[in-house]
Parts: sequence; C-alpha cells; structure tokens
Amino acid sequence: MSKIKLIVGLGNPGDKYDLTRHNAGFWFVDEVARQYGAVFRPETKFLGQAARVQSNGLDVWLLKPATFMNRSGQSISALAKFYKIPVESILVVHDELDLPVGVAKLKKGGGHGGHNGLRDTIAAMGKEFLRLRIGIDHPGHRDQVVDYVLKAPSKTDRQDIDDACYRASKIIPELAVGDIEKAMMILHTKS
Repeated sequence: MSKIKLIVGLGNPGDKYDLTRHNAGFWFVDEVARQYGAVFRPETKFLGQAARVQSNGLDVWLLKPATFMNRSGQSISALAKFYKIPVESILVVHDELDLPVGVAKLKKGGGHGGHNGLRDTIAAMGKEFLRLRIGIDHPGHRDQVVDYVLKAPSKTDRQDIDDACYRASKIIPELAVGDIEKAMMILHTKS
C-alpha cells in the first residue's frame, strides 16, 4: 500500500458553510493540524488552504480546497501535480450520509455515491485514492439531502462527529507509513 502524503478535507469555504455537515472533511483536517501544530495558509496555486505536518518521521500535506465542493478535484490535482503525489498516496476525507453520526470508516477506491466532491475528485484524479468517511447520518429521504448537508448538526451530533474525527486522527502515523490494514483495524474496532 502507498504511504499517504496528502490528506484532503472536503468542504465549502466561507463562514456561511463552516458549521454545516458537508464540512466534516474540513473539521477533520483542522483537528489533524491542531494536534500537530500545523497552520493552514492560503495557497492560490493550489486553489485552497494548505498546511504541512512534519513530526516524528511524518511528512504529510493537509489541504482544504477553496473551490467549493463540486470543484474539489481542481484543488487536489493542483497540489498533487506540483508535489508529484500519486493518487494512491492521497486520503480524501468527506461527510458520509450512509454512516451513522460518530462513525468513521476507511475505504479504498469506489464510486462517488452522489457526493459532488468525490465526483469531481474522481473526474480529476481517478478513483484509486483512499477515503475517510465521516458519518453524518441520512435525513431519511433523498429530496432532503441538499438542505440536510448544508445545515449545522445538533450540538450532540457535532460532538459525536468531532469525536469520530479525533479517533480517526490517531491513525495518521499508520497511514503515513502505508500500513492501511493496521489503520483500518484500529479505526474500525473503535467505531
């Protein structure tokens, strides 16, 4: 398995979207940056905000695309091409309707499942990247999905999502050395 060199949190830029469920990917990379003391800076050439984690042998880029969800692939491919990071060395973190709140799961490859951020990333990069799916639960009917993902979760749900992000952040060392199986075992037995 490839070592993860780039962790991308999917979300929408701007205060209007900061607290919405669709920004769970941003919340995750913010948590990783906090733990490792990394600071996000605007990077116009990467169409987003980037930070670098270098600690105890770790060397991983963090990225928050500023292109809005449905153009995420532009930002990801810009950074990946610049640093020559292959698609197999990218972890994309996103909100997941098909998982309960508070659950985080790793998945290799697959389709977009209707997620516009994944759809654009696959169009730009192919689908062989690793995904970290952060559960936000489903509103019950597909006609409610857009409103649901663009609203803030309840305080309890937000705490559960934050807890899932924190637990998932603990597998970064395994991901950085390419031990995806161990990372999955650690994460999936805790959530």
